[in-house]
Amino acid sequence: MRRTIYILKRLKDIDKKAMFEKVESIHKKTGKSKIYILYDMQKCARKYGAGYMDYDLFEMYNLNAKQRNTYLTRGRNNELVNKYNDKAYFHIFENKDEFNILFKDYIKRDWITVKEKTKEEIIDFMKKHNEFMAKPINGGCGHGIEKINVKDYNSLDDIYNKLVSGNNNYELEEVIKQHPEVSKIYPDAINTVRVVTILKNGTTHIICAYFRIGNGKFVDNFNSGGMVAPVNEITGEVTDKAIDKNKNLYNTHPQTGTEIKGFKFPDWEKAIELCRKASKVVPQMGYIGWDVCFTPDGPILVEGNEFPGHDIYQLPEHTPEKIGIMPKFDI
Repeated sequence: MRRTIYILKRLKDIDKKAMFEKVESIHKKTGKSKIYILYDMQKCARKYGAGYMDYDLFEMYNLNAKQRNTYLTRGRNNELVNKYNDKAYFHIFENKDEFNILFKDYIKRDWITVKEKTKEEIIDFMKKHNEFMAKPINGGCGHGIEKINVKDYNSLDDIYNKLVSGNNNYELEEVIKQHPEVSKIYPDAINTVRVVTILKNGTTHIICAYFRIGNGKFVDNFNSGGMVAPVNEITGEVTDKAIDKNKNLYNTHPQTGTEIKGFKFPDWEKAIELCRKASKVVPQMGYIGWDVCFTPDGPILVEGNEFPGHDIYQLPEHTPEKIGIMPKFDI
């Protein structure tokens, strides 16, 4: 029943123009009739919870029924969130200030919320940190984040006035110092590893891990121009090429020339232990995607995601055997 309700809601909200553009694109790539593609899309929506974006992204038109059933779709991801996460606790992960307070022992950096502090306190923060990140409290996917250097402004008053204008409430964070080995791949963003955990009956299960890499911007988000590559969750080694949202593949980073596949993260065991401990801080939220940063002093958390996402974990280029990650949730 829950999946039926979800599908009906998605059908109501669907962008029909975008959907038919996908149908046209798939038709040109495969030669299959548009009517068949549209029918098959609806079949995948009903049976696997896959929207038209999933159908295209995971190239479900090239998968048989058994293979399709192994993919974590948007609908299935939504079901997992409903199963493991209590919505009464979503606010802890949705609001960066609440998250930082509760997970202060895991983030290990200085931060301040603009609209909850006095001007003098904000100015003092900027004097202490000549460069810092300004993140919208309720932002996501890297949208709205700014890296601010006080040298680029006439005065600290000018920066303060910029931060308090408009409707955004910013959280300011000191810039994380990234481990030099990770910086070699791309130094202009904090490149994180998304570690997905399930907390079930008091035991934390590591589902998967993916390396998120910046590319031309100071954020590493896949939906903001970044790249992603799978990581062996046991060894901490990058197991395949990186890919961006346009499905461009990268053996080496286009800006630094550093090899991506085969890179092994420092302090990997500590990173996994960090996620295991963090997963038990709010046990009512059992399905979380942790963004882990590697520093010279060890791994720290950047944030936790109450909707861990699904689009970066099983892209066709990373699944040559056409098997998704859904079986990993069978715990």
